[in-house]
Amino acid sequence: MQAVKVEKLMINYKTLEKFKHFKEYGNQELSMLEDLENNMIENQNDSPFYGIYIGDSLIARMSLYKINKKYDFYFEPAQDYLTLWKLEVLPEYQGEGYGKVLVDFAKGYNIPIKTNPRINSHGFWEKMGFQKAHYEMERDLGENPLIWLPEGVKEQEHTN
Repeated sequence: MQAVKVEKLMINYKTLEKFKHFKEYGNQELSMLEDLENNMIENQNDSPFYGIYIGDSLIARMSLYKINKKYDFYFEPAQDYLTLWKLEVLPEYQGEGYGKVLVDFAKGYNIPIKTNPRINSHGFWEKMGFQKAHYEMERDLGENPLIWLPEGVKEQEHTN
Protein backbone atom coordinates (compact mmCIF):
# COMPACT_ATOMS: atom_id res chain seq x y z
CA MET A 1 0.00 0.00 0.00
CA GLN A 2 1.32 3.40 -0.93
CA ALA A 3 1.56 6.13 1.73
CA VAL A 4 -1.91 7.50 2.33
CA LYS A 5 -3.16 10.55 4.16
CA VAL A 6 -6.26 10.79 6.32
CA GLU A 7 -8.12 14.01 5.55
CA LYS A 8 -10.90 15.83 7.37
CA LEU A 9 -13.81 15.75 4.94
CA MET A 10 -15.68 18.93 4.10
CA ILE A 11 -19.44 18.98 4.36
CA ASN A 12 -20.38 19.86 0.81
CA TYR A 13 -22.36 18.41 -2.07
CA LYS A 14 -19.28 16.77 -3.60
CA THR A 15 -18.48 14.86 -0.38
CA LEU A 16 -22.10 13.84 0.11
CA GLU A 17 -22.21 12.53 -3.45
CA LYS A 18 -19.17 10.34 -2.71
CA PHE A 19 -20.84 9.02 0.48
CA LYS A 20 -23.55 7.37 -1.64
CA HIS A 21 -20.98 4.70 -2.58
CA PHE A 22 -20.79 3.47 1.02
CA LYS A 23 -23.14 0.86 2.46
CA GLU A 24 -23.56 2.80 5.71
CA TYR A 25 -25.12 5.77 3.89
CA GLY A 26 -28.06 6.82 6.03
CA ASN A 27 -29.63 9.33 8.39
CA GLN A 28 -26.44 11.18 9.28
CA GLU A 29 -25.68 11.95 5.63
CA LEU A 30 -29.29 12.83 4.87
CA SER A 31 -29.24 15.25 7.80
CA MET A 32 -26.06 16.83 6.42
CA LEU A 33 -27.71 17.13 3.01
CA GLU A 34 -30.72 18.79 4.60
CA ASP A 35 -28.41 21.26 6.41
CA LEU A 36 -26.71 22.09 3.13
CA GLU A 37 -30.05 22.65 1.37
CA ASN A 38 -31.53 24.73 4.20
CA ASN A 39 -28.50 26.88 4.94
CA MET A 40 -26.57 26.64 1.69
CA ILE A 41 -23.42 26.11 3.73
CA GLU A 42 -20.51 25.00 1.61
CA ASN A 43 -17.25 23.52 2.90
CA GLN A 44 -18.32 23.59 6.53
CA ASN A 45 -15.27 22.76 8.62
CA ASP A 46 -16.79 21.08 11.67
CA SER A 47 -17.45 17.83 9.84
CA PRO A 48 -17.00 14.72 11.98
CA PHE A 49 -15.92 12.74 8.90
CA TYR A 50 -12.39 11.75 7.94
CA GLY A 51 -11.43 9.83 4.84
CA ILE A 52 -8.80 8.49 2.51
CA TYR A 53 -8.74 9.42 -1.14
CA ILE A 54 -7.00 7.64 -3.98
CA GLY A 55 -6.95 10.21 -6.74
CA ASP A 56 -10.42 11.76 -6.71
CA SER A 57 -12.07 8.66 -5.23
CA LEU A 58 -13.03 8.56 -1.56
CA ILE A 59 -12.22 4.93 -0.73
CA ALA A 60 -12.48 4.86 3.08
CA ARG A 61 -14.13 6.95 5.75
CA MET A 62 -15.07 7.17 9.41
CA SER A 63 -16.64 9.67 11.76
CA LEU A 64 -15.11 10.76 15.04
CA TYR A 65 -17.01 12.55 17.76
CA LYS A 66 -15.28 13.93 20.82
CA ILE A 67 -17.39 13.23 23.91
CA ASN A 68 -16.97 15.46 26.95
CA LYS A 69 -15.70 13.77 30.11
CA LYS A 70 -18.86 14.71 32.02
CA TYR A 71 -20.61 12.06 29.84
CA ASP A 72 -17.88 9.45 30.35
CA PHE A 73 -19.28 6.25 31.86
CA TYR A 74 -16.58 3.99 30.41
CA PHE A 75 -13.09 5.09 31.45
CA GLU A 76 -11.10 5.58 34.65
CA PRO A 77 -10.22 8.35 35.28
CA ALA A 78 -13.21 10.03 33.62
CA GLN A 79 -12.04 11.99 30.59
CA ASP A 80 -12.86 13.21 27.11
CA TYR A 81 -12.99 10.33 24.64
CA LEU A 82 -13.74 9.64 20.99
CA THR A 83 -16.66 7.74 19.55
CA LEU A 84 -15.60 6.18 16.27
CA TRP A 85 -18.52 5.46 13.97
CA LYS A 86 -19.19 4.53 10.36
CA LEU A 87 -15.71 3.15 9.66
CA GLU A 88 -16.03 1.77 6.16
CA VAL A 89 -13.72 0.89 3.29
CA LEU A 90 -15.17 0.35 -0.18
CA PRO A 91 -15.23 -3.40 -1.02
CA GLU A 92 -12.59 -3.22 -3.76
CA TYR A 93 -10.09 -1.68 -1.28
CA GLN A 94 -10.78 -3.91 1.75
CA GLY A 95 -7.96 -6.01 3.16
CA GLU A 96 -5.30 -3.49 2.09
CA GLY A 97 -4.81 -1.75 5.45
CA TYR A 98 -6.94 1.36 4.91
CA GLY A 99 -9.18 0.61 7.90
CA LYS A 100 -6.09 0.29 10.09
CA VAL A 101 -4.81 3.65 8.82
CA LEU A 102 -8.09 5.29 9.89
CA VAL A 103 -8.07 3.60 13.33
CA ASP A 104 -4.40 4.54 13.86
CA PHE A 105 -5.32 8.14 12.98
CA ALA A 106 -7.99 8.10 15.72
CA LYS A 107 -5.55 6.52 18.19
CA GLY A 108 -3.17 9.39 17.43
CA TYR A 109 -5.34 11.65 19.62
CA ASN A 110 -4.15 9.44 22.51
CA ILE A 111 -7.48 9.51 24.31
CA PRO A 112 -9.81 6.51 24.82
CA ILE A 113 -12.00 5.40 21.93
CA LYS A 114 -15.40 3.71 22.00
CA THR A 115 -17.04 2.07 19.01
CA ASN A 116 -20.10 -0.07 18.36
CA PRO A 117 -18.94 -2.59 15.78
CA ARG A 118 -21.08 -3.87 12.96
CA ILE A 119 -21.95 -7.55 12.83
CA ASN A 120 -18.98 -9.76 11.87
CA SER A 121 -16.38 -7.03 12.44
CA HIS A 122 -15.20 -7.99 15.95
CA GLY A 123 -12.07 -9.72 14.59
CA PHE A 124 -10.93 -6.48 12.94
CA TRP A 125 -11.43 -4.47 16.11
CA GLU A 126 -9.62 -7.03 18.26
CA LYS A 127 -6.64 -6.86 15.86
CA MET A 128 -6.71 -3.09 16.34
CA GLY A 129 -6.37 -3.54 20.13
CA PHE A 130 -10.01 -2.93 21.11
CA GLN A 131 -11.67 -4.94 23.87
CA LYS A 132 -15.26 -5.55 24.91
CA ALA A 133 -16.50 -3.06 27.47
CA HIS A 134 -18.15 -4.67 30.49
CA TYR A 135 -21.83 -4.61 29.48
CA GLU A 136 -24.13 -2.44 31.60
CA MET A 137 -27.77 -2.58 30.53
CA GLU A 138 -28.72 1.01 31.42
CA ARG A 139 -25.59 2.54 29.88
CA ASP A 140 -25.27 0.42 26.75
CA LEU A 141 -28.96 0.04 25.78
CA GLY A 142 -28.50 -3.12 23.72
CA GLU A 143 -25.23 -2.03 22.12
CA ASN A 144 -22.07 -4.05 22.62
CA PRO A 145 -19.40 -1.36 22.73
CA LEU A 146 -15.73 -2.03 22.20
CA ILE A 147 -13.14 0.26 23.73
CA TRP A 148 -9.50 1.15 23.18
CA LEU A 149 -7.47 2.28 26.16
CA PRO A 150 -4.33 4.39 25.79
CA GLU A 151 -1.50 4.08 28.33
CA GLY A 152 -2.60 5.00 31.87
CA VAL A 153 -6.35 4.57 31.27
CA LYS A 154 -8.45 1.65 32.41
CA GLU A 155 -12.09 0.67 32.10
CA GLN A 156 -14.40 2.08 34.75
CA GLU A 157 -15.37 -0.37 37.49
CA HIS A 158 -18.86 -1.65 36.76
CA THR A 159 -21.64 -0.74 39.14
CA ASN A 160 -23.74 -3.93 39.08
